[in-house]
Amino acid sequence: MSNYPQVKDTNLIGTYPALVNSGGGYVWDDVLEYRVWCHPDNGAPDIEDGNDYYYVFENYEDALTFSKENIGAELPIALVLQNEYIDEPEDGQYIHIKEHRLTEWPVDLLTRPKRSMDTIPNFLSPNAPRNKLDILRGLA
Repeated sequence: MSNYPQVKDTNLIGTYPALVNSGGGYVWDDVLEYRVWCHPDNGAPDIEDGNDYYYVFENYEDALTFSKENIGAELPIALVLQNEYIDEPEDGQYIHIKEHRLTEWPVDLLTRPKRSMDTIPNFLSPNAPRNKLDILRGLA
């Protein structure tokens, strides 16, 4: 069993756009695929005219194995879907955004619980704990 979530639909991996947001939003709804980016300037085979490229995987473990076995490959990242998310345009200023967004996340952030109906309202509540991240970590 994996320490990381399975992808939402294995039939759709590889169909998502390459260029998406990177990080942010604090919460996640679904993992769409795991990606390993490869860089020819770091020794990866040059199969895209010198451009970076990636491979997709349906689970973290396969992505990690590929990453470790291939020169010029980064550690895996996750393509996540956020149906709603938290924007922080300025330090400590949080805004609840209710729109879909695709973003690449460091896999370790997936140890946070999946967003529930209460996650963002609790995070933004005036009664939130001093360390709001405890809500995202499932500790409050």
